[in-house]
Amino acid sequence: MPERIYVETTIPSFYFEVRAEATMVARRAWTRRWWAAALIRDLLVTSVPVLEELERGDLPSRAECLSLLEGLPLVAVDQAVMEVVDTYVRHQVMPRDPTGDAMHLALASFHGCDFLVTWNCRHLANPNKFEHIRRVNAMLGIHVPALVTPYDLLGESDE
Repeated sequence: MPERIYVETTIPSFYFEVRAEATMVARRAWTRRWWAAALIRDLLVTSVPVLEELERGDLPSRAECLSLLEGLPLVAVDQAVMEVVDTYVRHQVMPRDPTGDAMHLALASFHGCDFLVTWNCRHLANPNKFEHIRRVNAMLGIHVPALVTPYDLLGESDE
């Protein structure tokens, strides 16, 4: 059965990353390898807030980023999702920007995604936050997606 994966804004950004630093080149390569495999085996979803973030940004690859996401199903933003966002902010699960990380986590959680894939390791794919997120989502009675990077989903080891 295919996994349902919420694609957050950093994924298309890193897909088209142009910086030459080794970490940026590696993230771009991992993102592209994961994307190619995931398109075949998984159900990738995204949201209007992701598209709006990309449209607002001044990325040189903005058009390409938006094109990459074209055709992916969009999960809905409704009042119930906004209440989850408010709870995340109130319980300091995520930063106060209600259209950013709290929104992405709320959408992936509320819509039962198996994974939220991101390169945002400060607020989303941060192991130090996982237990706090789990507790708040349990309190809300909603699903807890795995918060991962494309590298995590490739299933490769560092050895």
